[in-house]
Amino acid sequence: MSMFVPRLLGLACSFVLAATAARVDGSPSKSQFAFKDARGKTQSAAVVSNYYPKKLVYPLAKIDRRLDPKLMRAATIAQERSHAHSRSRCWQYVKEALLASGAVGSYPKTAYAKDAGQELVSTFGFKKLAVRDPFKAPVGAVLVYGASRAAGHVEIRTKDGFVSDFRSKIPSPRPLIGVYAKL
Repeated sequence: MSMFVPRLLGLACSFVLAATAARVDGSPSKSQFAFKDARGKTQSAAVVSNYYPKKLVYPLAKIDRRLDPKLMRAATIAQERSHAHSRSRCWQYVKEALLASGAVGSYPKTAYAKDAGQELVSTFGFKKLAVRDPFKAPVGAVLVYGASRAAGHVEIRTKDGFVSDFRSKIPSPRPLIGVYAKL
């Protein structure tokens, strides 16, 4: 072990000394870093002086004035009550937000999130919007997603994302059944 430490320090020193060295051909450069590898051969690598991570910018939702303003209130309530991570209670949280905002008159009875759209239309006067892209759903719209052998997923569109029992900048990856809103 004691023989390993000086060898390691020697390599580190050669890197530091090489950092002040010139390019491989001998001329100074700020874009190349020259160093000696373990075999003593001079190597060089490009120096990255600036790094700009690629930030994904998701579109903000539009506010549709034709929609019931209670839906925007439901989106705000859901966002205030949401968590950073899922609690597997999306439909429960959306039901409670819709009820608290007054968008629905009574607590919806369906158990599965994938059945939410049918109940919202038949019982509470919601309409299915002609929107197939979740990012184009208006603020307050309820997005219902299907699943073959699962309960599905439901979320409300907010100005800068989607919310149910948790908040997210991106919509669910599940297949979209429909976008519902009250006019």
